[in-house]
Amino acid sequence: MEWPAVYERLQRLKPGWHVSSQGHLERAVRFEDFAKALEFANHVGALAEAMGHHPDLHISWGLCTIEIWTHDVEGLTEKDFTLAAKVDDLR
Repeated sequence: MEWPAVYERLQRLKPGWHVSSQGHLERAVRFEDFAKALEFANHVGALAEAMGHHPDLHISWGLCTIEIWTHDVEGLTEKDFTLAAKVDDLR
């Protein structure tokens, strides 16, 4: 996906998403404790499984970081932005 299209689609997502230096979509979501971060990660995991598109999830106390990209193309595709928008709907 060309960079102008990436930034256009990024503007359609909720605040907090950014493109990392590796070219991945990333967002850190804060919670009041580990259990809530884990619960959110499980919801993201179920959503990802249903879509057949799996992000990297990093969980720590009160924080879940989502990292999305399409491994086959080593970059971003429309599917990545669709998953990110669905993650936004979980919150």
